Amino acid sequence: MKAAFFDMDRTLLTVNSGTLWVRFLRRRGEIGRWQYLRALGWAVQYKLSVLDMDAIAARLAADLAGDAEEDMVAKCLYWYRTEIHATIAPRARAAVDEHRGNGERVLLLTSATPYIAHPLAETLGLDDVICSRLEVVDGRFTGKMHQPLCYGLGKVAHAEAWAERAGIDLAASTFYTDSYTDLPMLERVGRPVAVNPDPRLARVARRRGWPILDWVAP
Repeated sequence: MKAAFFDMDRTLLTVNSGTLWVRFLRRRGEIGRWQYLRALGWAVQYKLSVLDMDAIAARLAADLAGDAEEDMVAKCLYWYRTEIHATIAPRARAAVDEHRGNGERVLLLTSATPYIAHPLAETLGLDDVICSRLEVVDGRFTGKMHQPLCYGLGKVAHAEAWAERAGIDLAASTFYTDSYTDLPMLERVGRPVAVNPDPRLARVARRRGWPILDWVAP
């Protein structure tokens, strides 16, 4: 059996959800101007594939220590419905439908947390979600992340564990992503596809003859 794995930001979505999230928090008054500008700087680093995601994730998780998970679920669901749902790329929907029509498992593989990943997967009718997860005890965040983070080589580790459980052959499977940071996973599957690629991934994709798709343009 084979599967199609989809990244989230600028792949299934036409936007970077992280940038929209910090703008959402800023409008609600939940973060200050300095925190907002710092987060935008992280977004630039991510686009350039130079962000230390493990360090950033640890810092953000620590900030949530003691908060109720149910509050995060409700807030993210509202944000998804009001801002994110409309950014799903029509061509991404078509690709999901095509793979499903071919009898393949279709799933989301993202460094994002379940609180945005699951609503998106439910909208698209995906079979499963592989994502980064915050540690929760008695309904509250502990301030820690489950390891490894679903990012870089961590994505490969999570995908391999899932594929073994599901009886999926990764060498026969497809992965769609926009980011150079996903190069390890692109190299792990049999059919790597660059979607709206960042500059570094675009260069690698052209050099290796991988398909390059534009799911943002009308």
